[in-house]
Amino acid sequence: MRKSIAMATTAGLALALAACGGGEAAAPTTPAASGSAPASAPAEAKTLEGVSLEVAAKWTGSEQTNFEQVLKAFEAKTGAKVTYASTGEDTGAYLGPRIQGGSPPDVAILPQPGLVQQYADQKALKPLTAEVQKQLDDNYTPYWKELGSADGQVYGVLVKAAHKSLIWYRDQAFQDAGTQPPATWDDLVTTAQTIADSGTAPFSLCGASGWTLTDLFENVYLSSAGPENYTKLSKHEIPWTDASVTTALEKIGQLVGKKEFLLGGSSGALQTDFPTCVTQVYGQDKSAMVIEADFVGTTAEESGAKLGEEAKYFPFPKAGDTEPVVLGGDIAVALKDSKGSMELLEFLASKEGGEIWAKLPGYLSPNRNVSPDNYPSELTKKLAETIISAGDAVRYDMSDLAPSAFGGTDGKGEWKLLQDFVRNPADVKGVQSKLEDEAKKAWK
Repeated sequence: MRKSIAMATTAGLALALAACGGGEAAAPTTPAASGSAPASAPAEAKTLEGVSLEVAAKWTGSEQTNFEQVLKAFEAKTGAKVTYASTGEDTGAYLGPRIQGGSPPDVAILPQPGLVQQYADQKALKPLTAEVQKQLDDNYTPYWKELGSADGQVYGVLVKAAHKSLIWYRDQAFQDAGTQPPATWDDLVTTAQTIADSGTAPFSLCGASGWTLTDLFENVYLSSAGPENYTKLSKHEIPWTDASVTTALEKIGQLVGKKEFLLGGSSGALQTDFPTCVTQVYGQDKSAMVIEADFVGTTAEESGAKLGEEAKYFPFPKAGDTEPVVLGGDIAVALKDSKGSMELLEFLASKEGGEIWAKLPGYLSPNRNVSPDNYPSELTKKLAETIISAGDAVRYDMSDLAPSAFGGTDGKGEWKLLQDFVRNPADVKGVQSKLEDEAKKAWK
């Protein structure tokens, strides 16, 4: 999915917490156990001496290196030998033939919750043991347990998160306009007008990358409609013609409906992809804000902006009663009953495993018992605190929960129709009707 490709550009930075290898081919398996174990690994009885495990995930580069440090800690704790295999960009294309051929990896880490249901339907997943489920109950909100479930059976552990409820801004543009970061949606609209009046385009909108528009909608909808309606809409239990969707689209229209708010107007916005929209804010200094996740930080730094000084962010402003916290992330599942698979999932779901990972760059934990003090930068610490404080109101990226034909395909479904909305934000009802038509096809 193009969303994952963009997220992949962030692997090397403490703010780049999202996702997957940047379209690289699947790498050959590599031992995770080279070198000595981290000093933090506790000296305990080796329960898995002589056991070999294979773990497949999409990560390459520094994300892979950091994950292998976590696997080394597991090896030191248990005596197991763990081998890592990169799936490349398309996890499904890598796993599908291996599952069909009867030789899947012991554990796979999936970039989309929809794959949990898909592989559960294929009888390819192993239900979590009581020990793993206890870690989930102890360390995660019930929503995350539901996210890794299919047909009432729990299969997955959310092990890595990306924070999508942020708006990044160029500090000098705000200073020049004499304005401050807004706290509410109405304040955001006012701030945008103030910046526009100062002669700078308020927003660089990444409209050519349709997934960024779904992120925008999800934040506004979660805030204005609330967590319960968000969950219902994500499952198509309420229609896209619902009044709650109308409200969210009308609010978005307050931004995209003003030509002077978008760099290049709607036409320019729809021709701007991610990460070009970031470089237009940082480096080119053409606009003041970009609406996207924590991984914006990498491109901002590559453009010459110093994080925390010129490149700053504020929480996505409240558009209703709920302060929105939308996450993306990766879910670990067992594909074999092999000895050690469940022990590894239990470790990844534990406070111990999460804290080892949190000390490394490029990671955010959805585990509520992993203290933010473990993170190596002040910015990631603050993001982690946001996730924890949001509690049960946190929600997963809605488009990634949908069938890919609706929520994850370039030029189709939600991506295309939200682009159409940017082009003509006055046609709220028309876009809603088309969204509902496409949703019916995808969920039938």
